[in-house]
Amino acid sequence: MAEPVQYASLLNPAPPVPPPLAKLLSDVLSPAVTVSALLLVVSLHGSATIWQGLAWGLISVCFVTVIPYGFVAHGVRQRRYSDIHVGVRGQRPVILVLAICSLVLGLAALFVFHGPRDVVALVVAMGIGLMAALAITLVWKVSVHAAVMAGAATVLTLVFGPPMALTVVFVLAVAWARVAKGDHTLAQVLVGALVGAAVAYLTFPPLR
Repeated sequence: MAEPVQYASLLNPAPPVPPPLAKLLSDVLSPAVTVSALLLVVSLHGSATIWQGLAWGLISVCFVTVIPYGFVAHGVRQRRYSDIHVGVRGQRPVILVLAICSLVLGLAALFVFHGPRDVVALVVAMGIGLMAALAITLVWKVSVHAAVMAGAATVLTLVFGPPMALTVVFVLAVAWARVAKGDHTLAQVLVGALVGAAVAYLTFPPLR
């Protein structure tokens, strides 16, 4: 006996399942992970001792990453936000504003206690990047993943030299992952990457 035709499924097909690798890369190369790693690396490089580098790096990570993402994680548990990456554009502005406020507090601490110049410059650049992301997000869902990774690759190249330009492979990887997951279009990841790289290149060197 022939199977009955499922007209409902034909009219409303299930969305394609993204490749597992795309989800893995989106998580492993998320803005929180990338920013935290970058702050620690730059802090260790710009400090007199390893312990000072770790201290300044962890202080920066606390304000720039832990507080904002703690807020997001709590919101996800309370069902206020869609997921840890905040895939709904309308939910992003409030989070970006909170992230900017938390970053400013961290920057104040770095100024008051004379943090490493490179770390101060990096946090300022990140703040400008957040403001740029906020301005675009109000009208369009730009990829923050791509912006952060491109900015990080640019900063690493400026600090450690041309060989670090190879980190562009991580930009390509995260851009592919965001498109493959269906979270962004190709245009959104390209614009995000361009904005992130441009902000880092134009703001970080003059402040060092």
